[in-house]
Amino acid sequence: QVQLVESGGGLVHAGGSLTLSCVASGRTFSRLAMGWFRQVPGKERDIVAAVSWGSTSTYYTDSVKGRFTISRDNAENTVYLQMNSLKPEDTAVYYCAARASGYNSAWTREYDYWGQGTQVTVSS
Repeated sequence: QVQLVESGGGLVHAGGSLTLSCVASGRTFSRLAMGWFRQVPGKERDIVAAVSWGSTSTYYTDSVKGRFTISRDNAENTVYLQMNSLKPEDTAVYYCAARASGYNSAWTREYDYWGQGTQVTVSS
């Protein structure tokens, strides 16, 4: 089992920045692929970014490329999502997820563990 706890969400003006953190416990973090997803009411949960176990591979959905950066610190069992130039359409609940295979994926169904989510609200 893996427990994931997100933090860092909040309210920010358009153009601002936030950094989300997700701390993992319960399993060797360095062997997990990690992803950030987001969900708005009435819609499916979608990939934002993902990183492989050794940070050799990353994935970003098109709408965040050039604005968001995913990174991980295996010594601290933490994955980060640096979000810059935020837009109102980035407003969502952001979820951290872990995949036991170690290789990143854009597919929600391929992740094994999920955090509780953190709200990000971007005002115009």
